Amino acid sequence: MRKFDVAILGGGAAGLMCAITAGNRGRRVVVLEGSNRIGKKILMSGGGRCNFTNLYCEPARFISTNPRFCISALSRYTQWDFIALIDKHEIPYHEKTEGQLFCDRSSKDIVTMLQSECDAAGIEIVTDCDINAVDYNDGYVVSSAEGQYAAESLVIATGGLSIPKMGATDFGYRLARQFGLEVIATRAGLVPFNFTGEIHDMTTRLSGVSASVTATCSDTTFAGDILFTHRGLSGPAILQLSSYWSPGDEIFIDLLPDFDASTALIAAKRERQASLLRTMLAELLPRALVQELQALFWPDSADKPLVEISDDELRNIGHRLRHWSLKPASTEGYRTAEVTLGGVDTAELSSRTMESKKQSGLYFIGEVVDVTGHLGGFNFQWAWSSAHAAGEVV
Repeated sequence: MRKFDVAILGGGAAGLMCAITAGNRGRRVVVLEGSNRIGKKILMSGGGRCNFTNLYCEPARFISTNPRFCISALSRYTQWDFIALIDKHEIPYHEKTEGQLFCDRSSKDIVTMLQSECDAAGIEIVTDCDINAVDYNDGYVVSSAEGQYAAESLVIATGGLSIPKMGATDFGYRLARQFGLEVIATRAGLVPFNFTGEIHDMTTRLSGVSASVTATCSDTTFAGDILFTHRGLSGPAILQLSSYWSPGDEIFIDLLPDFDASTALIAAKRERQASLLRTMLAELLPRALVQELQALFWPDSADKPLVEISDDELRNIGHRLRHWSLKPASTEGYRTAEVTLGGVDTAELSSRTMESKKQSGLYFIGEVVDVTGHLGGFNFQWAWSSAHAAGEVV
């Protein structure tokens, strides 16, 4: 049996950052990773460029049963602290949209940086390490295929259930329950919607078409692109909305945000009397989408010039363009979800240290905790911040 001060289960963003922080304090740390390499989710994130943080990181951009829980960690290790680390390693990056920071070259730069920091801090990393059991008796003993590891402190950084092909499992939640901690029910977040029936047929025909919209569900609205797919709807606005959606909920799409559609259609009727409605709308929306909307919203007036469509019908069409109601059948689930909502109940943890209130020396960080960020680098920042909070005290 090998002995360490700290054993960290999971070699992803949170696990590696915690190891670096603890190692820089002189702690003897081992990272046990089940897959064949560290940082797999980092490598595939952001289309291979890794959206590693957001300039506008604030607690309001996170979802949790306790919205205040994340404040302490986020305020003590901020986006600016992680950017300073990026700058130290001279990794080129750029802002894409709304404060989202991406690597110029590759996500590999982030993993290389974390590996370099681990090396400098004397961290031992063991990959292909399947955990068989975790026991506690005046310290933690982790039994694995690679042998046994004993440590005073145990950090769970095993992530959530999203993208099982990357090795995601429920191990962290099972371990929490083993030590008597409550786990908030989990579900897929930042995930596309599926539809059935006529809407599914329509999205299939429109697969690859996108539009800039606002999307609303449960009084929460996001602006951004939607993307029609052969299964349903995706794109940034839809992914954001999915984290607030529950089965049976309707979603509402405003296809012409910041545009008074009803007034504009009636004005066009006066100015472009001979034009078809689809001709006018094709100047504002993708032509293929307009054709599908015509079949839904004004089939009986499809070939009428604007002058022959009543003002009341134009108002109704304008309203429907701004309030398109759709009811998803489901999401695509963990298979394509970027994050897992729910997780280890924050009521069980110290917001300052991420340590269990019931079990001394046991810590939970990153996605395994019931804190989920919006799209745009917020989940990585939670990984860095929560990991740093634990790393300062383990």
